[in-house]
Amino acid sequence: MTEQQPASTEVPVGPDVRPDLAVEAVRGWIEAHVPRPWREAGERGGARAVRVVRSPEEYQAWYPVFGASGLVAPTWDVEHGGLGWRRPVAAAVEKVLRRYHLPRLNPLGLNLVAPALFAHGTPEQRRRFLGPIVRAEEFWCQLFSEPGSGSDLASLSTRAERDGDTWVVTGQKVWTTWADRADFGVLLARTDPDLPKHQGIGYFLMEMRQPGVEVRPLPHIGGETEFFEVFFDGARVPDGHRVGEVGAGWRVAQATLSGERQMASGSGSGGVDRIGGVSASHLVRLARRRSAAGLPGGWDDPVTREHIVWLWCEEQARTWTNQRVRDRLAGNLPPGPESSIGKVHGSELNQRVQEMAADLLGEDAMAWRGSASTPAEYWDGMPAEIRGLLRSRANTIEGGTTEVNKNVIAERVLGLPKDFDPYRGRPWRELPRS
Repeated sequence: MTEQQPASTEVPVGPDVRPDLAVEAVRGWIEAHVPRPWREAGERGGARAVRVVRSPEEYQAWYPVFGASGLVAPTWDVEHGGLGWRRPVAAAVEKVLRRYHLPRLNPLGLNLVAPALFAHGTPEQRRRFLGPIVRAEEFWCQLFSEPGSGSDLASLSTRAERDGDTWVVTGQKVWTTWADRADFGVLLARTDPDLPKHQGIGYFLMEMRQPGVEVRPLPHIGGETEFFEVFFDGARVPDGHRVGEVGAGWRVAQATLSGERQMASGSGSGGVDRIGGVSASHLVRLARRRSAAGLPGGWDDPVTREHIVWLWCEEQARTWTNQRVRDRLAGNLPPGPESSIGKVHGSELNQRVQEMAADLLGEDAMAWRGSASTPAEYWDGMPAEIRGLLRSRANTIEGGTTEVNKNVIAERVLGLPKDFDPYRGRPWRELPRS
């Protein structure tokens, strides 16, 4: 389903809506459309309580109601599935929605694809893709990283060769989140190997469910499978699904890369909950549990309390930093290089939070009850805190490594000179490759 649908008439539309009237209307919309058990749980205990009474399957079945309301991306124009609100109005309403835990089901489309389409897409591309992204009718993945092009993404070698009105794609991508469920992917592919590596790259909107596209799972240390490798062997992309000028894909990709950094920055980022595991508030519960059991190093220990409070303060700073970048996204602007600040701090902070959670678990962090006759049973019995600890090791790598993001901050935020590159300006085909 890709045709445009008008936003719900139950909430006001347009840039002149007052925040108080929008909040009042949204409260009425919640009363009319959010199931009562979810509402009562949210009002009683927020997101944690909602998760107890609502399954992921129930939320997915209900989500079209949310998608049709315009509240998923309220600052977008009505023709793109939004409400045309100003940012202060959207922020006021988001505070009302937060307690009911209504996450966006298409975060890669909303955070990675939409910024590039707003900045560089044609009106036809925006009309075609943004509405289904809002309504989660078409899911997206990002086809950027390659086995030989991770931190140096611009050295990528996947080829896109023109054949009339289409492009034929050959190559491999890796660490592609949710490629198994994606209908489309944003693809970087080399269109001219005789140009320098940052030139001669195309940015394409690739249909994933077609001949010539193979998706293979990459299970990680925590037992889940959210990453995949993707192989292209003669897959095709219409030229109408090319975003930006031929060979100018690197410039378009900056909007997506900034969105990816922002999405992986943790609390307040508005992105997918990939960086998470536990929070400083959960550390308080674990510490109190240790004290209640008469174990040392619990909430009664002033050193433990100081450590937890320090982590909590850092979480607040991270949230506020991410919120400033979210304000740009709400205005249909790319988050910019400042998103790297939140990515660097958020990923390292999360690793420290997860490590302290494991410390507070004590012996339970090293062994747990349950059958381990199969790998699935082993992972199922693992405490959530340990799963979060294992998962957090990827935080400083995914979404751009910490080292790469520090370079982005140095060059684009602080204005420091770029590192010397002896191959700068040389054709891509002459560059040494691993």
